Amino acid sequence: MLVVATQRIGDVLLTTPLIRSLHRAWPAAHIDVLVFANTEGILRGNPDIHRILTVPRQRGFWSNLEFLIQLFRKYDVAVTTQTGDRPVLYTWLAGKQRAGLYAQRKKEPLKMRMLTRSAPLDGVNTHTVLMNLAIADLLGIPRCPEVVVSWTTEDEASLDTQLPFDSRVRPFALLHVYPKFPYKMWTQEGWRNLAHWLHAQGLRIVLSGSSDIEELNYVQALSEDLPADTVNVAGKWNLGQIACLTSRASLYVGPDTALTHVAAALGTPTIALYGPSSPVKWGPWPAHYRGQTNPYSMRGSQRVGNVLLLQGPGRCVPCLEEGCDRHTRSLSDCLQKLQASTVIDAAKCMLATADPVQTDRPGID
Repeated sequence: MLVVATQRIGDVLLTTPLIRSLHRAWPAAHIDVLVFANTEGILRGNPDIHRILTVPRQRGFWSNLEFLIQLFRKYDVAVTTQTGDRPVLYTWLAGKQRAGLYAQRKKEPLKMRMLTRSAPLDGVNTHTVLMNLAIADLLGIPRCPEVVVSWTTEDEASLDTQLPFDSRVRPFALLHVYPKFPYKMWTQEGWRNLAHWLHAQGLRIVLSGSSDIEELNYVQALSEDLPADTVNVAGKWNLGQIACLTSRASLYVGPDTALTHVAAALGTPTIALYGPSSPVKWGPWPAHYRGQTNPYSMRGSQRVGNVLLLQGPGRCVPCLEEGCDRHTRSLSDCLQKLQASTVIDAAKCMLATADPVQTDRPGID
């Protein structure tokens, strides 16, 4: 069985409920997953997966003919969570039986004929996890709405040796301060105020981040204004190590990014800073949430289980656009105007209360 999930890291992670559904329905089946190179780390150690296959993101579909020949009708069943040309072609090539989603665009009828079973994509009103699980419905198997985060024993061992404090004993807050795109970014002043407040509560500060040079520079510059014992692990660890660390945090705070989804799935008390992004479609899936409806409404700050989704101010929020200037390098006023005091109040709430397990749709605070 093959699952095609050729997208960004966060999208790959949100495919794991479907993968778990497949594994539980057919425990003897080998499930392979096809992803873009450099996104496979989010699946390392996943017990539901037999093998991870990778293809380059930038190269065209026909660029690796040998791989495509090896893929031809290799699997009894192939499914895709993506509606693009390449993932549908991979699915059609690999599977004797094929299932997936289709967007309602002009050329979609051709793609629908390439799939044995298909369902329409709702890109606005249905959460990504629930949308992916629609493929389980197509296959006639029970849904398992559990985002699976995993790491290896080697990841955990290296974490214990590299971190300058015992993360099993010493309480700490993990802050992911730099999203991939500036339009999802909060302010440096906000992060500084939050970090100093958390440190005053007895939490050591740990900063995470990718190896992107711009991100490394940003995190390093910010860390110089934070408490002296702040630990900066940006660019130093792989996704498995960071996931293991996240599972031990007393609090995680981050924007709309993959690690925020990781924290939510692990049951870590999570504050998610959202501005233009849709909470309905992309809100972090809380641990233990088993509802068959979206966890979040479109507007307002909301608490669902271990996640407090904190939405920036403004009547236009969420605009569902890429920043106020409508491109990924622009900033978003709603996040730039989000006060540190608001986030600190949210942190007080998350640190003071136990994780309430919710299994149905919440209200809006």
